[in-house]
Amino acid sequence: MSKAHRRCADCEVMGSAVSRRSFLQATGAGAAMLAAGLPRGALAVDTPNQDPPESAVKHLFESLTEQQRAEICFDWEYLDSKRGLLRSRVANNWQVTTPIINGSFYTGEQRDMIRKIYEGIIHPDWHSRIDKQLKDDADGYGESQSIAIFGQPGRDKFEFVMTGRHMTMRCDGDSAEHVAFGGPIFYGHDPWGTFYEEKDHAGNVFWEQAMEANKVYEMLNGRQRKMAEVAKSPRESNVHFRENVGGLPGIPVAELSPDQREQVQKVLQKLVEPYRQNDRDEVVQCLKAQGGLDKCHLAFFTDHDIGDDGVWDIWRLEGPSFVWHFRGSPHVHVWVNVADDPSVKLNA
Repeated sequence: MSKAHRRCADCEVMGSAVSRRSFLQATGAGAAMLAAGLPRGALAVDTPNQDPPESAVKHLFESLTEQQRAEICFDWEYLDSKRGLLRSRVANNWQVTTPIINGSFYTGEQRDMIRKIYEGIIHPDWHSRIDKQLKDDADGYGESQSIAIFGQPGRDKFEFVMTGRHMTMRCDGDSAEHVAFGGPIFYGHDPWGTFYEEKDHAGNVFWEQAMEANKVYEMLNGRQRKMAEVAKSPRESNVHFRENVGGLPGIPVAELSPDQREQVQKVLQKLVEPYRQNDRDEVVQCLKAQGGLDKCHLAFFTDHDIGDDGVWDIWRLEGPSFVWHFRGSPHVHVWVNVADDPSVKLNA
């Protein structure tokens, strides 16, 4: 049985370090960086000059036949009778449309454009790692992933969405208002195809994010650890924004010492590392709008600790309109929902 169709009850229900050059020089957003609680230079990258993936979305759209458009193109506010607002849906294993990328539905030139979009969304340092994840989880890039285009590229609002097992990713040209990444995203990895990982998560391309978060836990004193530890993890897809931010789980980042807060900044840096600079900038702007990392809480959930080693597999960084939920047990699932306004609704 192919990995793309392996039964997985859990899934069916639903590199190199970043350069620390001046972020101000790279993006002109130094003030926003500081307001979000990040040091200058934390997210700067060396990205070669290239056309944005939005250009490839436009070219792809223009190349589609009427028959292709009828299958994969939708109005901006298209409502699916079962799945709601299709453009903003997020799930851990789903197909936004039926045709797979590497199938006969697309021409070779169109497949090249789709690959260009995919590579444009991801930072170059992460291309090989995301390709590995897709090889491990879904027989490789393009073998089971599907795409959709919402709106009118080049004319009005538009968004490109790619989905599959352990994937929901987007490219929107800043069309989707108030949100980072064009809307909620998902990524994950089951490197050995066994569903259950060992405690060291060997081969998992995303586990380094959890290791960075656990460094914060190691720095906490006894009182702080009691605040940070939460006995029961929430449903992983429950990443909507809460009305009562005072009830967020875990320890407030604002109550951490300067060196502990600096490590939380490094966690955020590691989380956004796989993505292009534009999406990183959007995360920073959204954090700034809600008061920065100081308005966030960091929680470590103790009910699913692989190996009972105190290296927490499930954890969450959460603010008024920021949720990054890392579920590392039994394998890695990560749900991301970031906006500049907590009134933004989630379609999951």
